[in-house]
Order: sequence, then C-alpha cells, then structure tokens
Amino acid sequence: MTAPALDRSNIVDLIADIFERRGAESYLGEAVTMSEHMLQGAVLAEKEGAPEELVAAALLHDIGHYTSEFGTMSLGDERDNYHEEAGAHVLEPFFPPVITECVRLHVPAKRYLCATDKGYYDRLSEASKHTLSLQGGPMSTEEVTAFERNPFHREAVRVRMWDDEGKKPEMQTPPFRHYVPLLKRVVERQGGGA
Repeated sequence: MTAPALDRSNIVDLIADIFERRGAESYLGEAVTMSEHMLQGAVLAEKEGAPEELVAAALLHDIGHYTSEFGTMSLGDERDNYHEEAGAHVLEPFFPPVITECVRLHVPAKRYLCATDKGYYDRLSEASKHTLSLQGGPMSTEEVTAFERNPFHREAVRVRMWDDEGKKPEMQTPPFRHYVPLLKRVVERQGGGA
C-alpha cells in the first residue's frame, strides 16, 4: 500500500482508517484487541476529566504498532521492540509535544513505576511483565532521575496507568470515530489549522 502524503488535513482520517482496518488484531497476549485497549485508555482518561491532549495520548499511545501504515515515515517495523519511539515519530509532525512525549514515554513510564512504586509490578498483566523484561526491567536510580527531568513525565505516568487499566474484555467504549473531532481539534491547535 502506498501511503498518501500526510498533512494536518488528513492525519486523523488515516489514523481512523488504521483503527477500523486493523484494530481487531490481537494485543500481544492480552484479553482485548488493540483497538479495545487503546479506546479503553481514552475512556479512562475522559472519566478522570483529563485534558483533550491526554485523552488523545491515551488513545494513540500504541499507534507505533501500526507504523507500516505510514509509508516513508515508518521506522522499519520488522520488529516492534520500540513501538513507543515509532509511534512518537509518526505523530510528531502533527500533534503537540505533550502527546508525542506521552507516546514515547509510556514504556519508560512502566519501567519508572516498577522502580518507584513497590506495588506496581504486581498489578501488571502477565504480558506486561513479559515485555518489561524485554524493555530493560525497572529503571536504575540514574534512569529515574533522567526520566523525571522530562517536562512531560507526570503526564506520561498518567497515560501509563490508563494503559495498564485498559485491558478489560467487558469494558464498553465508543467507536474510534467518537474521538475524531477531539483529535482534529488537537491537531488544529498544534498547527493553527489545516
């Protein structure tokens, strides 16, 4: 598939199309699909009264699993070991830094929480515990300090918590299209319009 030239006028529609075509794919051993997982994150953010940018970050945090859909913007997705970096990379031209940093930091936030919250690891799903071992395990003291220097680290931790909670097969969510207006507003605010 040849990806269209992406700009602020069509990025949200492309993401919506990806969700609709590929969202039913399994989510790395979890009991929900990829789209169910990401939609649950957005619903949880909304329920907490999070700003639109954090709802968008919760919704898009795993978009890096689909980087092949972005054509030349892809980071080479033969392996998805760094989906957080790939996702941030494809979103950066269109979305504000708080969103792209939350996407980029949602894996480091898991490592951070494992290092700073004694009970956090026990709350992780088995699949998240497995990927944690592949992602470097809990952060070292130096890594914790570096993570806390990022101006968006608190927001990334919030997105991570919604990520962890968004794995419930029985949870009802609206369809992705429910979030299209929100995403378009966020993109417009970032770039001053299409």
